[in-house]
Amino acid sequence: MLKIWTDGSCLGNPGPGGWAFLATDGTNIAERCGGEKDTTNNRMELMAVLRALTAARRHSAVEIHTDSQYVKNGMTSWVKNWKRNNWRTADKKPVKNQDLWMALDAAAASTEIHWVWVRGHAGEEFNERVDELARTAATALK
Repeated sequence: MLKIWTDGSCLGNPGPGGWAFLATDGTNIAERCGGEKDTTNNRMELMAVLRALTAARRHSAVEIHTDSQYVKNGMTSWVKNWKRNNWRTADKKPVKNQDLWMALDAAAASTEIHWVWVRGHAGEEFNERVDELARTAATALK
């Protein structure tokens, strides 16, 4: 199974932001990162997973490691209710970052995803690496 680590970063919130992912099949490692000049941390967390799933589209199953409870909880429980409620929250407000949630939901539809939450900044090698890549991408946009 392809294992993927993702992270997003933002210098200020909003501000310049970066996203990154690292994917490994156990033998090979691929890293990708990018950013946006004016964004938020949550948008970059979502973008990291979206870009990773797009890159891994030929894999039918992936394991995504993220330190973002926002992304993990959104994809494993909240999105079902948002779709049923026409992309509104429980208190009838529009879902923030709806464009990325919709794109991520569509990208995830054809892939079996096993979600793994990891504690950020706790020394986990690949999580630290994607954090570094995301921060570097954000810093390059300052």
